[in-house]
Amino acid sequence: MRHAHTSLAARRVSGARVRTGIGLILSVVLAGCSASPRVLLFEGESMGSTWAVRCVDHESSRADIRAAVEQRLALVDRQMSTWKSDSDLSRFNAAAAGTWHRWPPELFKVVEAALKLAADTDGAYDPTVGPLVDLWGFGAAGMRREPPDAMSVEAMRARTGWQRVQLDPAQQRALQSGGTHLDLSSIAPGFALDLIGEYLESRGITNYLVEVGGELRGRGSKPDGSDWQVAIQHPVDNDSADGSITPEHVIGLRNASLGSSGDYRHFFEDQGRRYAHRIDPRTGYPLDNGVASVTALSEQGIDADPMATALSVLGAEAGIDFARRRNIAALFIVRRGDGFEERMTPAFAALLAR
Repeated sequence: MRHAHTSLAARRVSGARVRTGIGLILSVVLAGCSASPRVLLFEGESMGSTWAVRCVDHESSRADIRAAVEQRLALVDRQMSTWKSDSDLSRFNAAAAGTWHRWPPELFKVVEAALKLAADTDGAYDPTVGPLVDLWGFGAAGMRREPPDAMSVEAMRARTGWQRVQLDPAQQRALQSGGTHLDLSSIAPGFALDLIGEYLESRGITNYLVEVGGELRGRGSKPDGSDWQVAIQHPVDNDSADGSITPEHVIGLRNASLGSSGDYRHFFEDQGRRYAHRIDPRTGYPLDNGVASVTALSEQGIDADPMATALSVLGAEAGIDFARRRNIAALFIVRRGDGFEERMTPAFAALLAR
């Protein structure tokens, strides 16, 4: 849906930034790694970014684990990519008005979850934002270096709105109302985490950490019994952080998934103004609410991944209120002058205190 470095930590940060703009560093200092049981590492590239799976040594064949992970990533890409013209989603987006399309169960589940969050946030999160993403040069249609005119924005807004998507659960199909362009890039990686995690658990692998495009899912613990450690770095507006990295917070990820959304890696500037890739579907314009990044946690990746985007759009005040009322652990990093300010929900503060 969308460079190797000398260290695994640097590679994970690179992959996360390509997609989300917030640096997430996976701890690679695993106590007991050299003894039995050990931590197995699998990694590769998919959906325009990187993936990695760490799991405590298991009787399963390494080749079988890698093949199964790659199959599940390929399934998500084949069904949900907007960059592949022959994906199930792209065929739906290009279909004629008034046509029904039967979807694979995975795609149907992801769109259902996206629409539920859209309704819950009154459209702050909206999977039909695709036409606007393309218009602003952040989608498969190609990059741009200047903002579109207001008439073009309004024309694309007329094609958006989560209420336009009509689903038929009984037959697992969706109606193309005409010009609807779904974009699942803020939820598909999280769903991929769940698919991989479910496979690992079906093989009896209950201690693992999975990363897809900067999104994370951790279950169980490391060999020494401690949580899988994830470090969150403050955003930086240039590439200087690709080398030495100083994490701001380290949290243990046990039986939880983590999603992130940020604005400082995918943007362009025009006449002194910055336009980042996060589009507010309610206005049609890139966000301008001061939120540099959001990290959100939930049990499932399909929930954590889009929640970070939704909270970004809601902004620090409304977003924290939304998350607090639902007991969501979330960290907001907000621009303040030349620096950043942290805001976090009580549930996130409790994670740091553990």
